[in-house]
Amino acid sequence: MPTQDDVLGYFSTLSNWGRWGDDDERGTLNHITDDVRLAAARTVRHGRSVSCAWEVTAPDDMERSTTTCPCAADMPGADDMPLPGFRNDRRWGFSSERLGLSFHGNTLTHLDSPCHIFWDGTMYNGRPHSRVDPESGSSWAAVTAAADGISTRGVLLDIARVRDVPWLEPGQGVFPADLEEAERSQGVRVRSGDAVLLRTGYGRARHETGPSGGFTQAGWHASCLPWLQEREVAMIGADTPQDVQPSGYDDVLMPVHAVGLVAMGLWLLDNCDLEACAKTAGELGQWDFQLSVAPLRLAGTSGSPVNPIATF
Repeated sequence: MPTQDDVLGYFSTLSNWGRWGDDDERGTLNHITDDVRLAAARTVRHGRSVSCAWEVTAPDDMERSTTTCPCAADMPGADDMPLPGFRNDRRWGFSSERLGLSFHGNTLTHLDSPCHIFWDGTMYNGRPHSRVDPESGSSWAAVTAAADGISTRGVLLDIARVRDVPWLEPGQGVFPADLEEAERSQGVRVRSGDAVLLRTGYGRARHETGPSGGFTQAGWHASCLPWLQEREVAMIGADTPQDVQPSGYDDVLMPVHAVGLVAMGLWLLDNCDLEACAKTAGELGQWDFQLSVAPLRLAGTSGSPVNPIATF
């Protein structure tokens, strides 16, 4: 078990600053080469796709304002007020929405880009936090660094299945030994450029009992960070917000977020719903798949709501 000093040392020993050049904003996504993408495509053997995201609901998860325009026959004065640019079609109508949501947190499925977290006032690859402007957002390592999308081999490591429990209890950490036991049990091995999705079973608990309150959760333990660096993992996801909480380290509240994003440039998929993915993997006996993530091109933002798709 690493000490707090060990974890603080990860900011140096696991640093990818300069590894892909001083101007690099993509971090571990650089592990996803053309060959990795081609290999990911070859994992598609059944043609079955499943979503790894939660549905965003209103009004719980977002502010929503919906405008409707019924067919012209139901609109008083429609003959006298034709819509600009449209012929007066009495059969035509529409609806439109204005949505507002805060996607960071413990509920919505979203992607974290490296500018999401600072450590000692610094972001990935040594840029100061002053590169993030309250009005215009971040000019460094924003989610638009992944504007071309993320397509790679995904590997689901089902820790709840390995431990033979419906779900891990809040506060239970996942360690490198768990990852390797899942590999052995599932007949798969994580390799360079992969996205690793960690199932703690919280998705099942959330489906059956509703979202948990508080900040205690199962998830990655900080000791997994050297393992992820050694395997050259491009991105990690979990059915929780990644870090086990409490982390066990008084001075590093969320070490997977802090070390991962700031030092390693490791992109994070928070709050996935991995139940359909796990069920499909179990039915097919296949724990790797092509994973596709297409963040919105939101200029200057530290992430994006996403709908990761696993195709088997």
